[in-house]
Amino acid sequence: MKTGVMICGHGSRSQSAVDEFKVLAEKLPAYLPDDWMVDYGYLEFANPVIRDGLDRLREAGCERILAVPGMLFAAMHAKNDIPTVLNTYAAKHGIEVRYGRELGVDPKMIAAAAARVGEAVDEANTTLGEVPLHETCLVVIGRGASDPDANGNVSKIARMLQEGMGFGWCEVGYSGVTFPLVEPCLQHVARLPYRRVIVFPYFLFSGILIDRIYGFTDQVAAEHPEIQFVKAPYLGDHPKVLETFAERVTEQVGEVPPPNCAMCKYRTAVLGFEAEVGAVQESHHHHVEGQGASAPGSNVEDCTLCDTFCTGLCRLQAQDQPHGHVSHVSKGDWHDHGDGHVHFHAHSHDHDHGHDHGHDHVHPTYPHADHPLGPLSALKTKKP
Repeated sequence: MKTGVMICGHGSRSQSAVDEFKVLAEKLPAYLPDDWMVDYGYLEFANPVIRDGLDRLREAGCERILAVPGMLFAAMHAKNDIPTVLNTYAAKHGIEVRYGRELGVDPKMIAAAAARVGEAVDEANTTLGEVPLHETCLVVIGRGASDPDANGNVSKIARMLQEGMGFGWCEVGYSGVTFPLVEPCLQHVARLPYRRVIVFPYFLFSGILIDRIYGFTDQVAAEHPEIQFVKAPYLGDHPKVLETFAERVTEQVGEVPPPNCAMCKYRTAVLGFEAEVGAVQESHHHHVEGQGASAPGSNVEDCTLCDTFCTGLCRLQAQDQPHGHVSHVSKGDWHDHGDGHVHFHAHSHDHDHGHDHGHDHVHPTYPHADHPLGPLSALKTKKP
């Protein structure tokens, strides 16, 4: 049976992020069996879309496709939107499409993260002078999601890094959706008695959200010159990341493939999200599928709300727009879902997901959308 491998990325309006994902996908075949064909595609914004990659694999004669989400943790994109695209494609073309786990909390991923943090520490010690780790605070910034499972995993990664490397303290923040967001997180850290702060974006690639993290770091650093704020690099195509991707592909053909959604709010009652058990599977990313990184809103110069980097203020405006969307003349992160929307999923769940719906569908409200350290904290960043 000819095997194809499909890497399903999120997509970005940032061309650098799209390019970096492509490089990772091109490096992955070296970690897989020689006769397996690898392709990739994006859920939204960028081209090629996931369907294009699946088409290429099928047209090349692949009878079995092993797909994996090109994502660190399983939130709505990995649990809902990508499975919808894959299931629809498999049913339409009568081809076997399997779906593997996200990268998740894995010793190899922690090793990659530690390497990036270590690079920042070494450079700071060389250029700024030695500061003991016990006098250094590590700040890990995750993506942020409407899924506590994914958010909780960021905290676990942070603790593993702090305890493994010996930092004096550790805080966790998020770039969107949940709380605390980057700026209030860093303001809190600035009140702690640490001489140096290492800000580490636990992200795979560059893009608008990395700009946001580094932008707020510079802003808070300017307000607290007595503290050294050091920006660590994101994960990128670290060899341990590639090894983890390869494992997520190959483990699907093992005797007992591991579950791809171990602690899922759609399968079991999770504190604060009990109403979402048994939610239907649907994806709405056709709104921005394949728009491309050059679409309006990809540059901060296009934004009427932000000056130098995307602060996420456009997410608040989304609450007042139909279907939670903001005008494309806002910053490219308008589709950030920080408006409290939750987008459902299903993959091999015990409940029935058969349904027929039109364009309009209901999204439960994220229970903490009004948290003062969450999206509302962006209000003070609005242009005068």
